[in-house]
Amino acid sequence: MEKEEVCIVYEGGSGEIVEKKSRFIATVIPVQTEKEAAKEIEGLKKQYWDARHNCYAYSVGTGQEILRFSDDGEPSGTAGKPILEVITGAQLHNVLVVVTRYFGGVLLGTGGLVRAYQAAAKAGIEASVKVVQKLGRELKLTADYTDIGKLQYIFAKENIDVSDISYGTSVKATLYVPISSLERTKKMLMESTNGQAVIEEGKKCYYFCHDGKYIIT
Repeated sequence: MEKEEVCIVYEGGSGEIVEKKSRFIATVIPVQTEKEAAKEIEGLKKQYWDARHNCYAYSVGTGQEILRFSDDGEPSGTAGKPILEVITGAQLHNVLVVVTRYFGGVLLGTGGLVRAYQAAAKAGIEASVKVVQKLGRELKLTADYTDIGKLQYIFAKENIDVSDISYGTSVKATLYVPISSLERTKKMLMESTNGQAVIEEGKKCYYFCHDGKYIIT
C-alpha cells in the first residue's frame, strides 16, 4: 500500500560509539532493492575485513514491505534486530544500516550489546540527511498572464509545490500536488482562471525538495 508521505535517507552518514573498549561504527546507506543492499553489505565487509562483526538491518519499499537483519555472529537478537528497531522506530524506508564492531576485549552481555548496537545505529542515522517525500502527481499548467496574481495566491494558500515557473505571453508552471488534494487543486486552478487554464497531468511519483531543487523518485 502506497503511503502519502514517506521518510527516507537522502544522503547517508556514519556514526561511532565506544563501549568498554569496543568500537561500534554505523554506516547508513540509501538503498532501493535487496540486491543493492546485499552489494553494499559485501562492500562494507571487505572495507572492514579485520572487524569481528558487521551486523546489519535494512528496510526496502515505501511500505517497509521488506525488512531484513543479521547478527553476523553476535548472540541471537542482540545486534541485527535492535538495529532494525531503530530503523522502524524512525519510520525510515529504503535504507540500510550496517554496524561494524571491533571487539575491545570486554564482554558486554546481551543487554549491553543491544544498547550499543542501537546507540550506534541512532548515531549513524542522526548524521544522515533525512527528507520526507510526498506521493503526488506532476501537473503542467499554462494560463493567461493576467491570472498570475490569482495563481500565486492559490500556490501560497494551498502550499502547492512549484518546481519552475516562467512568465511570457502566458504563465507556464510545473507543479507537484499531493494525490489526496489533486482534484481539489485542479478545480481551484480552473475556477481561478475562469476555465481557461490548460492542465496536463504527468506521472504519479514521490517527490521532495532539497536545497531548492525538486527531486523525483
